[in-house]
Amino acid sequence: MKIIKRKQLPDFGEGLHQELVNSGWVPLKDPGSIAVAIILSVPFMVINLFIAIMAIRVFSTISWEEFGFTPDSFSITINLGGILALILLVIFHELLHLIFIPNFIASKKTYVGLTLLGGFVVTEEEIERARFILITLAPFLIISVILPVILGLFGLLTSALKLLILLNAMASSVDMLNLLLVIKQVPNKAMLKNNGSKTYWKTL
Repeated sequence: MKIIKRKQLPDFGEGLHQELVNSGWVPLKDPGSIAVAIILSVPFMVINLFIAIMAIRVFSTISWEEFGFTPDSFSITINLGGILALILLVIFHELLHLIFIPNFIASKKTYVGLTLLGGFVVTEEEIERARFILITLAPFLIISVILPVILGLFGLLTSALKLLILLNAMASSVDMLNLLLVIKQVPNKAMLKNNGSKTYWKTL
């Protein structure tokens, strides 16, 4: 595992691409750019929010008013504690991706880092389809579905935590888009591998 800046991430290699294709690896059809991926992920953002709200409502109430929304006005307070909580949320989200990557500590092809707009975890290791799905789903399931149920059970679900849970649900929308692409295109018994930002799959 290497901690790097985003600009240090491995670039797409045309030579590696040809080598992978010649070896039977199939390029995954994807949106082609981050901007398009974000636009296509908007429906997943709505679905994720709905699921997270339902998880919160298992043991707690939730309303617009507790987040500063009222019929007549809207107010939000940004302080150092809130900024720190967001940074910790990003780190926790990315760590949940990371820890499910096989042998991530010893891996020389797994990269992690933080940016002003978030964080990233990238691996060029070969990953089984089932494990890839787990890696992709983990932050959303653990933070926005399982955690609110546990916190609500013990009466610890504050408005601030609810907001972080909902923000994580929205931030997981691109993950859900990637999940759909893999489920639709990649057979059950297959491996996935990255070449820069490009993903490939190959049956076992």
